Amino acid sequence: MSVVSPHQTVLLQEAVEALEVRPSGTYVDGTFGRGGHSRAILERLGASGRLLALDRDPQAVAAARAINDARLTMVHHSFGELAVAVRQAGVEAVDGVLLDIGVSSPQIDEGERGFSFRFDAPLDMRMDTTQGETAASFLAIAGIKEITEVIRNYGEERFAFQIAKKIVAARGERPVATTGELAALVREAVRTHEPGQDPATRTFQALRIYVNQELEQLALVLPQAMDILKCGGRLVVISFHSLEDRIVKRFMRNAASVDNLPKNLPLRSVDLPWPKLRLVGKPVKAGAAEVALNPRARSAVMRVAEKLAAKPIAELA
Repeated sequence: MSVVSPHQTVLLQEAVEALEVRPSGTYVDGTFGRGGHSRAILERLGASGRLLALDRDPQAVAAARAINDARLTMVHHSFGELAVAVRQAGVEAVDGVLLDIGVSSPQIDEGERGFSFRFDAPLDMRMDTTQGETAASFLAIAGIKEITEVIRNYGEERFAFQIAKKIVAARGERPVATTGELAALVREAVRTHEPGQDPATRTFQALRIYVNQELEQLALVLPQAMDILKCGGRLVVISFHSLEDRIVKRFMRNAASVDNLPKNLPLRSVDLPWPKLRLVGKPVKAGAAEVALNPRARSAVMRVAEKLAAKPIAELA
């Protein structure tokens, strides 16, 4: 049985302040969830402002119906399809893009979704339940090598091979179809683990990331977000583990850098690279008070960048 706790939006005020919302601006919330960030953005928008919200989860799209606001346009898209969603909404450029990466509290707390080993439920793990392969389907056909790579690469689990062997051996008798069955197998295979952490934590994280192609979606959305931003527009990204944050950090750093050419390479000034983004402040983490109220905020990291003007025409002549 699911035990649904109230959803608490992480870094709510910090993220909205980082966007520098203009009353007449157009903004994108690429991960609506249960609308915490979206509602805060709408509070700062004027009558002519506009907010486009995306989410791949049908339950999140349904939750958006509770917001009766003509300034909000909600679409059922993953943020990896940002450019398509913006084009379909008739928007050419925006003043800010907010991305709150990863799984949401309702997805974890609703046991039937199959994200958590706290509930014994079908092993689904899809954020978009209308399409794609479930975690159970993947584990039913994948080989030891493929399962090992997923658990090792996305979960950073050192016992990935042992876990994969257990899963393949177990499915020879019957399919690994529920969260409880998978968690029990993982606990048998993992010999040591971090104090206070369930041995199944890393494996569940890995399968969730793989099933939803979360890192691939993140790599897709960042350049799209930069392209649709107006000059001076803000890109705000909140990530929850090192794999996500590494992608965000590298993208922003590279887009803000002009010092990535080989030394002593003869180039004219017109051929020199031009930065597309400016990094804004240092990475922001949740404060002690927020973590005390919402322990899931502990791992959150927010990075902010601002789009710069294109290279002056005079330099291109």
